[in-house]
Amino acid sequence: MITGFDLDMTLIDSRPGIKAVYEQIVVESGAPIDTNAVVSRLGPPVEWELAHWMPEADVEHWADRYRELYPSLALELVETLPGALDAVEAARSRGRTIVVTAKHGPNAVLHLQRLGLEVDEVFGRAWREGKGEVLRAEGASVYVGDHAHDMEAARAAEAHGVGITTGPCGADELRTAGASTVLTTLEDLPALLSTM
Repeated sequence: MITGFDLDMTLIDSRPGIKAVYEQIVVESGAPIDTNAVVSRLGPPVEWELAHWMPEADVEHWADRYRELYPSLALELVETLPGALDAVEAARSRGRTIVVTAKHGPNAVLHLQRLGLEVDEVFGRAWREGKGEVLRAEGASVYVGDHAHDMEAARAAEAHGVGITTGPCGADELRTAGASTVLTTLEDLPALLSTM
């Protein structure tokens, strides 16, 4: 079995780290970014978020700067969500485990290494349809995520979408987007995987 996981707000609570990086972007750019709003709706790529706060012509530059700042400002502020280590280990015991995330791949790897989350491969800079394409290409049978877009990706890949209500989307929104199962915590994932 191949199990895929989203990263931010699925395996890790990245809000403190992301907020710190955006606060530095505010200092450097002068853009009026509401960092609390940013961390309340994690899921889409940094370019999507920055487009809400600055001219389109500036987005690529500041997205690159965000990714550059991220390792030094964010990593130490981020921890795993409850049950993440056991959930990943349960998935690994049943086959191949991948992370498919909108986050910059090298930064995602840094989080996983620091927190002891062992997976077989990381696919970064994937969002919405892009996540679905990766999941289909990898033959994933399960995808675990906290965002409606994760469940849309699972549905597009004909994978079992497991929605986790640890991010910005509630249970109804996750189900509407295609979740086959909705959990409130990763602590319940090992038992679910044992039935698949």
